[in-house]
Amino acid sequence: MNFRAIVSVLFLASAISPAFAQQAQPTTPPPGSPAATITIPGDQLPPPPQKFGGKIEQGATNSKPYWPARIVPPKNAPNVLLIITDDAGYGVPSTFGGVIPTPALDRIAANGLRYTNFHSTALCSPTRAALITGRNHHSAGFGVVAEQATGFPGYDSIITKDKATIGRILTDNGYHTAWFGKNHNTPEYQASQAGPFDQWPTGMGFEYFYGFMGGDTSQWQSGTLVRNTTPIYPFVDKPGWNLMTAMADEAIDYMNRMNALSPDQPFLIKFAPGATHAPHHPTKEWVDKISAMHLFDDGWNKLRETIFANQKKLGVIPQNAKLTPWPKDLIKEWDQLSADEKKLFVRQADVFAAYAAYADNEIGRVIQAVEDMGKLDNTLIIYIEGDNGTSAEGQPNGTPNEMAMFNGANPSVEDQLKYFYDVWGTDRTYNHMSIGWAWAFDTPFSWTKQIVSHFGGTRQGMAISWPKVITDKGGIRNQFHHVIDIVPTILEAAQIKQPDMVDGIKQSPIEGVSMMYTFDKSNANAPTTHKTQYFEMMADRAIYDDGWIASTTVIRPPWVTVAKTVDPANFQWELYYLRNDWTQSDDLAAKNPAKLKELQDLFVKEATKYQVFPLDSTLVARALAPRPSLSAGRSQFVWTRPITGTPNGDAPSVLNTSYNFKVEIEIPQGGSDGMLITQGGRFAGYGFYVLKNKPVFTWNLVDLKRVRWEGPDLTPGKHILEFDFKYDGLGPATMAFGDYSGVGKGGTGVLKVDGAEVATQKMEHTLPFILQFDESLDIGSDTGTPVDDNDYSTPFTFTGKLNKITLNIDRPKLSPEDIKRLQAAARAAGDGPSADAETAPTGGTAPQVSGDIGLNLAQKVELRIDKLEGCRKQAKGLGLVERVQFVRKCME
Repeated sequence: MNFRAIVSVLFLASAISPAFAQQAQPTTPPPGSPAATITIPGDQLPPPPQKFGGKIEQGATNSKPYWPARIVPPKNAPNVLLIITDDAGYGVPSTFGGVIPTPALDRIAANGLRYTNFHSTALCSPTRAALITGRNHHSAGFGVVAEQATGFPGYDSIITKDKATIGRILTDNGYHTAWFGKNHNTPEYQASQAGPFDQWPTGMGFEYFYGFMGGDTSQWQSGTLVRNTTPIYPFVDKPGWNLMTAMADEAIDYMNRMNALSPDQPFLIKFAPGATHAPHHPTKEWVDKISAMHLFDDGWNKLRETIFANQKKLGVIPQNAKLTPWPKDLIKEWDQLSADEKKLFVRQADVFAAYAAYADNEIGRVIQAVEDMGKLDNTLIIYIEGDNGTSAEGQPNGTPNEMAMFNGANPSVEDQLKYFYDVWGTDRTYNHMSIGWAWAFDTPFSWTKQIVSHFGGTRQGMAISWPKVITDKGGIRNQFHHVIDIVPTILEAAQIKQPDMVDGIKQSPIEGVSMMYTFDKSNANAPTTHKTQYFEMMADRAIYDDGWIASTTVIRPPWVTVAKTVDPANFQWELYYLRNDWTQSDDLAAKNPAKLKELQDLFVKEATKYQVFPLDSTLVARALAPRPSLSAGRSQFVWTRPITGTPNGDAPSVLNTSYNFKVEIEIPQGGSDGMLITQGGRFAGYGFYVLKNKPVFTWNLVDLKRVRWEGPDLTPGKHILEFDFKYDGLGPATMAFGDYSGVGKGGTGVLKVDGAEVATQKMEHTLPFILQFDESLDIGSDTGTPVDDNDYSTPFTFTGKLNKITLNIDRPKLSPEDIKRLQAAARAAGDGPSADAETAPTGGTAPQVSGDIGLNLAQKVELRIDKLEGCRKQAKGLGLVERVQFVRKCME
C-alpha cells in the first residue's frame, strides 16, 4: 500500500469513528509517547537513564518505539524570580522606611510579606554564594570576596561539587533557569576564556547567563560583560546604553522566549543588578527626577531621623527600638560641614538614590513582564534589597573614582567640585559617596558593609510574594532568618528535595532552613526556626542564638583600607539581648559575663563546623596574596597575535615591580595607529600604542594624573618598540612585616625605538593596589575605555602588523639584611607573627599607603588599637568581669 493510500484509510477511519479519534489523543500522554513526562524522585541528579519500555524485534514493523519521558517538576511548582540588589542597607528603600522611592519592592510587599529580620553576610561574594547554595559562606568557600581568596577551604572562592546550586537542582528537575547581572562567584583566576568554566553560572547549573564578571562594573561601558561564557560589548557605538536597562530587556526577552517555546515549564530567574554598588551610574532622567525631590538637602543626620520615624510608622521596627548614636568620633555631623562639602555630598546622594530608584524601576519591568504573561499568580518572587549594608568604601569625601580610593588617593572636595561635580554618575566617573550617607542608609543600625558584628552590615529589607499561596497581603514577619534560608524555601515551594547525589558526588547537607512556614498567616508570630547563626568577615564576628547576639567590637572602619593588624584573639566582645534591644544599643557584656562566655564558646563550635578558621583580620595583604592564576609563577609572557578580554586575575601584573615590554611591529606606508597592549582604562591602567604614527606609553594614575612617554614618527617597515621600567621599591614582601613602604614607590621609565632611547621619565609614585576592576588586558585593540580619552577612542585597533609582544617581569626580592631590619621594626611595633621570616613572601604585587584621604582617621584607628592592646596587657590576671570593666575604663 502506498503512502497516499495509508493516509486515506486513516482519514476515513477517523471520520467514521469519532471515538477512535478521541482515543488517539488522550489527555495524559501514555508512557513512551513523544509527549510523555515524568517527575523524578530527585535524590540523584542527573537521574538514572529511563528504562526502555517498548519492543524491539529484527524488523521495525513488529517493534514498538518508546521515548524517554521529558522531566517536569511536581504539579503546580511555581516560577521563581529571585532578585538581589547590591550594597543597599535596611534604610535605603521606601518599603522599609527609606526616602528613596522603590515602588517595585513596595508592590511585592503589598502583595505578599515584608521581612524585617533577614540577614546577609556583610559582603558581596559571600552572600551570593550562600544565596545559591543554601550553605554558609565559608562552607561554600567564600569567607571573603573572590578577589581576596586564600588557600584555605573556607576562603578559596571555590564552590565544591558537593554543594550543587539551586540552579543545578531546578534545571535537573525540569525548570528553565537563567541568571542575569552580577556574578561574583567565579574564582578571579578562572574568569578568562581559558576557563575552566565549571565555576561560571552555566557551569554551576544555570542554563543561561547574561551579566558581568566580578564585583562591579561601569554601567555605561562594561568591560566584563558576557553571554554564557563569551565576552560581549553591546555598548559600542551606542551612546546612552546602560547595563541596568539592558539586563532587564534580556530577562524579559528570555522569559517570553521560554514561555512561547514551553509555556507549561516553570522558570527560575536570578536577577542581580549591579545597583547600588559603586560606580553609581543611573541615567540622567533618573538623576533629574531624584534631584527635583530634594530628599537630602537637610543632610545625613536629619535623614536618619526621618527614616527612623518612617520605620516606626510602617511597623518595620518595634515601637521601643532605639536609634543608634551617630559616630561623632568617626564621621562629621552635617552641621559641621562647609557649604562646599554639603553641595558635593548632596549631589553624591542624589546620584546614589537615582541609581537605586532606576534599578527598582527596571526590576518592576521584569515583574510586570511576568504578569503580562499571565504567570504572576503562581510565581514566587523573592526581592532582597542589598547583599550587605550600604557601602562606606567611598571615604569621608566620597570619590569620583573608586580606583583612586582603593589605591590610597583621592581629590579634595574643592577639586571634586571643580572637575567632577557636573559629570557625577556619567561614564566620566567611577563614583562613590561619602561615608556619612552609608551610615544613614543603614538606619536604625550602626555600621555598614563589611561589618558582620553589627546589623548595619547584615540587615537587609526583603519582601516575598506568591499570590496563589500567600494570603496575608501586606503582612510583616519578624522572625530571624539568613540568606542561607532561601534555597530550602524555594525547594519546599517547588516540592523538590535536596539531592543526595549529583554527578556521583554525595551532597553536603543544606545548612539553611525553609521560611515557608512564615507564608501561613497563622504563623505570623511563630518562633523562628532559624535558632543559631554565626557571622564572620575579616575577623569581625558575631554569634546569634535564640534572641541573643555576642558581637566583637569593630576594630577597623570599612573606609580605612590600611591599618595596623590586630590579632583576632584580642578583639573585645559585646553582648545584646535582641528581644528587648532591636538595634544593639545596650551592651550587656559586663553585666552578664557568663552568657557572653557561653556564646563565645558557641562561636568556636560553629566556626569549626563551617570552615571559618583560620581567622584573618587583614584586608590589603589578603587581597594581594599569591593565588592560582594563568600568570602564577611566570616572569615572561609572549603574545603573537591580537587577543582581548584577559581579566586582571589571570593577567600578569606590573605593579610594584620592574618590567620590560618589547613589541615587534611593521608600519605600513602612510603610517599607523592603534593599541599594542593595554590593561585597565579610563580610571586606572596603562597603554602602549601607536598614535599618529608615534609610539606612546601612558600610565593613567587613577584619572588624577597621566604620565606619558612619546617617541618620534616611525618610518615604514619593521620596528622594535620597548618600554623599560625600573622600580625603586622593595616590593610587596614588606607587607608581611606590617610595613607598606615597599609598595607604590616610583621608578624610571625608558621608551626605546630599535634599541635607541627616545624618551626617559621618572615616575614619583606608581599604582600600589589595583588597576581598573572591570577592564581586561587586551592585545591589538582596546575593548573597554581608553587610558587617555584625549588620545583615542575604543576599540582603537592597530592598523599595522603586530608580530610579537614580549613582557619580562623582574620582581624585587628582599635581602637577608632587609628581612632582619623589617623583623626588628615589626617586633618593636608589636606586630607579632608577621615578624617571622618564614611567613614573608619575596615577590608579588601589593598596595600603597599614599594620598591624603582618611589619614587622620587611620592614625586615630591605629592609636586606638595601640591603646586597646596596652589596656589589655594591664588587665592580665583579672577576672573576666573585672578585666572588661578595667579595659573600658582604661579606654575612656
